[in-house]
Amino acid sequence: MNNSMNQSITHYLQALRTIDWQLPDKFNFPSSIAQEWMLENGSLSRLLAKQCQHLSVKLLQNQFIPKSQLLEHERDLLSEEACLLRNVVLQGDDQTWVLGRTLIPQSSLVEQGVDLTQQGETPLGLTVFKADNVRRDALQVGWGETSHGRLLARRSRLWMNHKPMLVAELFLPEAPIYTKENPSQ
Repeated sequence: MNNSMNQSITHYLQALRTIDWQLPDKFNFPSSIAQEWMLENGSLSRLLAKQCQHLSVKLLQNQFIPKSQLLEHERDLLSEEACLLRNVVLQGDDQTWVLGRTLIPQSSLVEQGVDLTQQGETPLGLTVFKADNVRRDALQVGWGETSHGRLLARRSRLWMNHKPMLVAELFLPEAPIYTKENPSQ
């Protein structure tokens, strides 16, 4: 990625960590399309893949961080332990669509059948939603305040084989979530 994109990603990551998360029933969605995207209960990666010819992942960060680097509300949703931090950008046909930030507690990495530390540039959703026992809870939504304006974001806890991970997603300006309801032909 070029330098200006790296600066934007740093800015977007900061925005993602400072969102005032809200319950979906208290949130004023800007459109029905945005509401559908934000409330998607299945794999966001699969939903994005339907919108393009080629969905790709740029892995930005994949490393363990100590529990002291977790925000209080992140610890509340997970646990008091070190986590694998995975930051990625999802791209559709080379357009940057979503910045993803995933926290996976160390205890959630064991007995999974797959090594989530080696996910690389494979969309996490494609792996997680192949597991036999997957569910989503604690869904929250909000606005990320950025120099490119307000951007939609969502955060939820995914349970894979009864073990939690916290996934936050910031929908970048070119994401299909911002598609107008009735585009003029």
